[in-house]
Amino acid sequence: MNYGKLLTLLVMAFTLSGSMNAEDLTLKITKKYLNLPVSHQKERAVMTLAVDGKPVHSFDIRLASAEPDYWVFCDVSSFKGKQIKISYRGDAAGMDKIYQADEIAGQDSLYKETNRPQIHYTQRRGWNNDPNGLIYYEGEYHLFYQHNPYERDWGNMHWGHAVSKDLIHWEELPIALFPDEHGTMFSGSAVIDYKNTAGFNKGNIPAMVAVYTADSPEKQVQCIAYSLDKGRTWTKYDGNPVVDSKAKWNSHDTRDPKVFWYEPTGKWVMVLNERDGHSIYNSDDLKHWTFESHITGFWECPELFELPVDGVTGNKKWVMYGASGTYMIGSFDGRTFVPESGKHYYSTGTIYAAQTFTNIPSGDGRRIQIGWGRISHPGMPFNGTMLLPTVLSLRTTKDGIRLFSEPIKELEALQIAKGQWKDLSAEKAGELLQPYNHTGSLRIRTTLSLSHATNAGLSLYGQNLLDYDMNFNKVNGVFYSPEDMTSMEISVDIILDRTSVEVFVDGGAYSYSMERRADSNNKDGFRFWGNNIQVKNLEVYELQSIWNK
Repeated sequence: MNYGKLLTLLVMAFTLSGSMNAEDLTLKITKKYLNLPVSHQKERAVMTLAVDGKPVHSFDIRLASAEPDYWVFCDVSSFKGKQIKISYRGDAAGMDKIYQADEIAGQDSLYKETNRPQIHYTQRRGWNNDPNGLIYYEGEYHLFYQHNPYERDWGNMHWGHAVSKDLIHWEELPIALFPDEHGTMFSGSAVIDYKNTAGFNKGNIPAMVAVYTADSPEKQVQCIAYSLDKGRTWTKYDGNPVVDSKAKWNSHDTRDPKVFWYEPTGKWVMVLNERDGHSIYNSDDLKHWTFESHITGFWECPELFELPVDGVTGNKKWVMYGASGTYMIGSFDGRTFVPESGKHYYSTGTIYAAQTFTNIPSGDGRRIQIGWGRISHPGMPFNGTMLLPTVLSLRTTKDGIRLFSEPIKELEALQIAKGQWKDLSAEKAGELLQPYNHTGSLRIRTTLSLSHATNAGLSLYGQNLLDYDMNFNKVNGVFYSPEDMTSMEISVDIILDRTSVEVFVDGGAYSYSMERRADSNNKDGFRFWGNNIQVKNLEVYELQSIWNK
């Protein structure tokens, strides 16, 4: 795309008012987006958008004065027909590169970029981290997330927003929550207030209520906002903040509220990370909260939910975890969580700040989780990804009750079967995988049987997708003991995208994720390795892009 020519044509079409100096640009909004050039050679500075003399949005940006590293955008469709004044406190030499259009810069290559994940959700531009407000409502799964729209690095925290009807194909929607006088938008959760406890409902339309942290240099406070149009637009509560607990804890760290309705007591429960662990609060109306208890040993992004053990509804346990995914199993009475075992782990690697969906229909009954994948995408105008949704379950093992995680069944809709084989030598299995060395998105299911080998695995261009050390009981360097202590086998479900790898071991007893990094000096492609191992079964599926129309 010839941006120079396009810019000239757009500037000719703009209705300009006032004079344009080194810091200000005033124009009449006639298009959907402002496209903004970014250069990481520049320092961050504040850009402010004002309408009718009143600031409507302010954010940090590295405005490019020469050739940009990439372009970002700001949705200004709500200001169509109005004059908007753009002010910039930094090097304003790039102000004349800003242009408006009905498409974002790079739309013609969107989702086709070299390092764009094809089966994982990524935002069009900018940074993401923690998933927020995961909720199902009227046929849509909502994924909110920590988002910097104006750079591929952390900052300017907003709530991004995407929806899906199947947890696989996602549509990115406009930003949900913007920074305000209380601070930037940190992590939180969402609920549907069917009983109208907060008084936000309109007629028979229940409010979707977001409970989130507002972060400022002075403190972190908990706030609420509500939506009456399925999360498309939001109104912040005039009485914010609803929890201000800095004085209680003498700590800036009080954030990431996870809220759910606890039917036995008829109250809302908030699990909030504070200083050195998770606190429990109760509320009747989502506006007024009472502290109930605190448990130490966790950091950031709390979760607390109940699951049946081995699928038996009459035998349930509660699971509590923090951002790292280490968890405790115990009991909960609406006010206090009592641990019975832990801390355990079920997943390691790039996963962080995973959250589970609320309001899943009772007929479904799954506890579905999405985690943030701390994975970069070289050369791309975006950073971070959401890992694949997984189903969590509690199962009885030789070590006690443990949490399992497996990919959702909906992923199978993307699969194109390429082959299934049994009882192969390592060499033969490797040969069968050679046609897929460069396949961007792939699923491999396999079971390895060790002989007298102490370690074995599968690599791709020198990167160990699986490295099972039977002697030291480690999988890719992390301790793992199979259910059968005398087992000589290991089964894995390996899912590869362009920039990531997710591996689920022995039916989800343990999983890990990592960045996909081929060794440029290695020419092997896929290779099974180990001393006299047997590949008992091998299944290969290509995975179609979720961005295909």
